[in-house]
This record gives sequence, structure tokens and C-alpha cells, in this order.
Amino acid sequence: MSDHSENAEPKSESLIDKIVEKIHDHDSSSSSGSDSETEGSASSSSLKEKVFRLFGRERPVHHVFGGGKPADLFLWRNKKISAGVLSGATVIWVFFELLECHLLTFVSRSLILALGLLFLWSNAHSFIYKSAPRIPVVQLPADPFLEFASTLRAEINCGISLLRDIATGRDLKKFITAIAALWVLSIVGSWCNFLTLFYINFVLLHTVPVVYEKYEDKIDPLAEKALIEFKKHYAVFEEKVLSKIPKGPLKGKKA
Repeated sequence: MSDHSENAEPKSESLIDKIVEKIHDHDSSSSSGSDSETEGSASSSSLKEKVFRLFGRERPVHHVFGGGKPADLFLWRNKKISAGVLSGATVIWVFFELLECHLLTFVSRSLILALGLLFLWSNAHSFIYKSAPRIPVVQLPADPFLEFASTLRAEINCGISLLRDIATGRDLKKFITAIAALWVLSIVGSWCNFLTLFYINFVLLHTVPVVYEKYEDKIDPLAEKALIEFKKHYAVFEEKVLSKIPKGPLKGKKA
């Protein structure tokens, strides 16, 4: 009996030791798995941070456009509204360009027709019902116009400051970029009038952002390669041409 009990005790102890070893093995494997997962997530996050984005963009395209209704419109979040706005702009452009109708003439004649109809309706209503008609009072809110004016003022001041920096000759790169942009704009302006140019920009706003958002993973690498090539050519141009041009006068020293 004593031998049997002594043999049973080592068996139970060995069974407990095996269970403890399995628990330790499981904990070590889970900890190593969690470590590998954290390392993988860290490496993936570092890779995401190194991905080139066009114009140095760090936020999604929807946030770049403000994240509100204009962004939903340009990125076709509601296809019916976006298609309706684009179709309306196309109808207006066709009406004024292909039918050769002038904007000022159209607005003036429309106002003449509207005032004439309101005048006849007002007199007929007063003659029939012996009372003046109730014409609703239309008043535009001031807050949207003030916000737009404030934003426009800030942008104009920023543009004036940029033009001043360019005109002083301190930044030759900005000067050449501004001259090239104005030259391209003058060529495009000779091809079409202001309304056609506005319509082209409107169509581009409704097509380019949504295409870029859909294929940004393919467009960004191509843009990165193009930017690298541009920097190489610009470095050569700067070394051979721009470095030989004398710079503008520096700021006067304070007395």
C-alpha cells in the first residue's frame, strides 16, 4: 500500500509539471506573437508615412476640399446632385456660347419680362380683388457674404504679399514660375473667352479630384517620378543659368 501511494504521488506531480510547462509555452508564444504584431504594425505605419502623396498631401482628398457639401459635390458622393449641377453648367454654357447669346442682354431682357409680368399681375389683382397682391419679401442673410468676403480678403492679401516678394527680386524661382504661369494663362485666354474658361475649370473640378481619389495609389508613384525628374532638370538649369544671374538688392540695414 505504501509503495502504491509513493508511485501515485510522482505521477500526479509530473502531470502538474506538464500542465505548468504548457501554460508557460502558450504565454511565451502569445507574447512573441503580440510583439511580432506590434512590430508589423509599426513597420506598416512607417511605410504609410513614407508613401509619397501629390502636393505633400497628408489628409484624404475629401478633407482637402473642406469635408462639407462642396467636397461631396466635387467628389460625387451624391451622384444625382453632382450630375445635375454639371448638366446645368453645360446647358448654360451651350446656351451662351453655341447660341451666341450675350449674358448682359439675357439678364436685362429677363428682368424686363419679369417686371412686366409682375406689373400686369399686380394691377389685375388690385382691379379684381380690390387689394394689393402679397409679394414675398426676399432678404439675403449677411453671414455667408461676410464669411466669403473675409476669406476672399485673406486670399487677396496673401496674393499681394506673394506678388510683392516676387517683384522685389529676392526669389528668382518664384519670379520665373509667376512669369510662366501668366504666359500660359495669356495663351489659354486667347483660345477662348472668360465663360468658356470658367466652364472648363468647372468641369475639371468635377472630374479630376474624383479620378485622383479613385486611382491615387497609381497616380502618386507616377507623380513622384515626374517630380524627381523635374528636380534634376531644374538643378541643371539653376547651375548653368540661374546661378549666373545677379540677385536683387537685399533689405536695407537698420540704422
